[in-house]
Amino acid sequence: MKAFGNPAVRLLSGRSLRAHQKAWAAVFAAVAVTSALLGALALALGATGLGHARVERYAAASVVVAGDQEVRWTTKPWGSEPTTETAGLTERVRVPGAAVEVLRSVPGVRAAVPDHSFVVRERAAGAAGETRTYTGRSWDAARLAPYRLLDGREPRRAGEVVTGTGTGVRVGDTVAGREVVGVADGPDALYVTAGEARRLAGRSGAAGPLDAVDAIGVLAEPGVPVDTLHARVRAALDRAGLKDTASGQPLRAFTGDGRGSAEHLAAAPARAELLQLLAAVSGTVVLVAVLVLASLVAQALQQRAGERELLLSVGATPRQIRAAAGREVTRVAGAAALLGGLVAVPVFLGLWSALRSRTGVVPDGLELAAPPWLFAGVLVVAAVVVGITRLVVLLATRRPGRPGKGAVRRVSGIVLLLAGVASAGTATAQSGGAAAAAAGAATVTLVAGCALLGPWIARAAMTVLDRPFRRFGGAPGRLTAAGASAHSRRLGAALVPVVLVTAFALVQLAAGTTAERAADAQARAATTADLAVSGTTAERVRKLPGVVAATDVLRSTVVLARTEAGSPRLERLPVLGVDAAGLAGTLDPGVVAGDLEGLARTGTVAVGADMADSLDVRPGSTVALRLGDGTPRTLRVVAVYERSLALGEFLLPAAELAPHMSDPHPARVLVATDGAAGSVRSLAPVASRTPAAPAVPVAPEQVTPPGAELNGLVSAAVVAAIGGLTLLSVLSTLTLIGAGRHDELRLLGQVGATAGQLRRMLCLEAGFLSVTGLLIGTVVAALPLTAFAWSFTGGLPYLPPAYAAVIAGAVVVTVAAGVFLPASARR
Repeated sequence: MKAFGNPAVRLLSGRSLRAHQKAWAAVFAAVAVTSALLGALALALGATGLGHARVERYAAASVVVAGDQEVRWTTKPWGSEPTTETAGLTERVRVPGAAVEVLRSVPGVRAAVPDHSFVVRERAAGAAGETRTYTGRSWDAARLAPYRLLDGREPRRAGEVVTGTGTGVRVGDTVAGREVVGVADGPDALYVTAGEARRLAGRSGAAGPLDAVDAIGVLAEPGVPVDTLHARVRAALDRAGLKDTASGQPLRAFTGDGRGSAEHLAAAPARAELLQLLAAVSGTVVLVAVLVLASLVAQALQQRAGERELLLSVGATPRQIRAAAGREVTRVAGAAALLGGLVAVPVFLGLWSALRSRTGVVPDGLELAAPPWLFAGVLVVAAVVVGITRLVVLLATRRPGRPGKGAVRRVSGIVLLLAGVASAGTATAQSGGAAAAAAGAATVTLVAGCALLGPWIARAAMTVLDRPFRRFGGAPGRLTAAGASAHSRRLGAALVPVVLVTAFALVQLAAGTTAERAADAQARAATTADLAVSGTTAERVRKLPGVVAATDVLRSTVVLARTEAGSPRLERLPVLGVDAAGLAGTLDPGVVAGDLEGLARTGTVAVGADMADSLDVRPGSTVALRLGDGTPRTLRVVAVYERSLALGEFLLPAAELAPHMSDPHPARVLVATDGAAGSVRSLAPVASRTPAAPAVPVAPEQVTPPGAELNGLVSAAVVAAIGGLTLLSVLSTLTLIGAGRHDELRLLGQVGATAGQLRRMLCLEAGFLSVTGLLIGTVVAALPLTAFAWSFTGGLPYLPPAYAAVIAGAVVVTVAAGVFLPASARR
């Protein structure tokens, strides 16, 4: 601090800052963009971490009693302390009906209201045959919101219903075969009598005994504090020993924002997945930012090596030079980081608004909490970015006046390259998320190794091109070769951001397109049905003329506990429920062992080939899973199939899944017909393929991983932002280098080089940087991509030519701008 406040340090830093404004302008831009990106991610992380499920239906309830929507697995990895993993459940965990009377006897309880929910479907009139879906509930449960009548009266008989204003119907209309006798405020729900709600909820096939309820809302007596009532309710539940109807876990009692988790089951899992995604991309952004800032700041200081030598020769100490450089970067980075922090706020708000505007991407019940104090987090991010920049300065000036390409740097670069290759090799032995993580780590490690070895890579590349440049490039070629040989460090610094943007863009884009292409191909091959029917069941479809086979397709999730790479994991995986008797001609998973006919019995499962290898199971083995509501099941493997990218890692009998689903109605029915025109015509009103469009195939059956669309949109936004940051680093680095070459270019002009020769020399340099950077970046990306593709799809990576052209075009244009703009400014 003493050196930092030294008058000589202030004088040196102030004059240097004014003398090198163009150089620091490049650093300013990079720091501002980095701070904005990291600040937006920090706000997103904080808001998601504080987020919760919105409280709507149970807003008037002091306490809500519901099942535990999380499953836990405690294990002790070798050499470590016991750890507990958790995973959210997407199907309703129900509460035994006996809990209602227990809660009604608790002192301070005014009412304990059971909530039964069910799904009502109504097919619209017309040939389109569209089905509208409503949530049905007991009118008694409406008081938990409370929703009040706006018109009409409450339902009194089985054929009567009250509708929410969201349905758009009026008193006297008919909905789903029931007379509308009242309209209440609230969403598009249907309210029936308590007895009818119990009957319909039991008939829906939900798990548990017929008297089980979804949740119980507890209304407090006037003057009873929520905390007091919660303690009494918790004690009463514990004394009664009541457990949920699925996995036998103790019931949960929620208050405050926690009540929303009993309403919106998808909110908690989506929040956890979003947190994991944001944490992962934040780590990537930090690593990329460190590489970008290190390259820029080091280059800005390296161009002043002569100035540092002069200062040392006239009596300045190394400590003073380091302090002066630190003072400079603190002033520049501090202002830039604050500006970026301010920009981070609208960036975060824009991202969340964009996600909300896309229907189905973010669960309707998920609320992000953004209290005013959270926005102060951008100041912390700004301080961290400034600290990173100061650390870069400290490393770059640790030996002022003695620049070099020491053995330590060379050895470190080689070690990083070897580590990256090893990480890519590890990805080939992994699967799913572990393979993707290993591939991502390999990319960052390889790029860091290339950054350290930049001067040697540039020299090696120029050695290959030196003779062609000198022989065929004329005077500009010879100038380019001579300049590259004399300034390999500068050339290496210019190559690093080009390699970074190329490798990063290739890995991020090709990984997704590789997986999507393989999954789409498998889905097309697996879906052999002639028709897909919605709003009905396979049992009804099989009775129609011309139907050869039909299978229900139920979509749910299971939770798998396993150890991956030595760490315990709980994975929530999408699964399909099917009818074994209806698979022939409708769905072909590509069986490689066993027989799918075994799925005709409950207690069985078919397993994807990769998952079977990972779990070391085969037909006749058993697999322990938890179904969508947390019910533990040990299932016997009857078949192993290869098209798991499309159909998921597990296929279960529909009869096995249905009792454990909140809505056990089939997502659709796949149908094989005898090909006769009459049979097709009979299904036309409800089929996704009609006689009017015989060439249009049935939409391929394909599972969607939990949160896939949300992850895709967030990843796309972050990839675009990081891509912009790396392209900015290319432009800034080259502009910085060009600004430092003014004297060199002026001298070349004075000794006889014409303006045309200098332009052609710059063209050759831009071409060399573009081609070499693209080539090295492709090689760097190829290793982890090939490992990922091999482990994930068993094939090679794929990138659409249009994507490759965009990457190459962006790199060439940015490099050309970075090379020519400073030269144009010189004139």
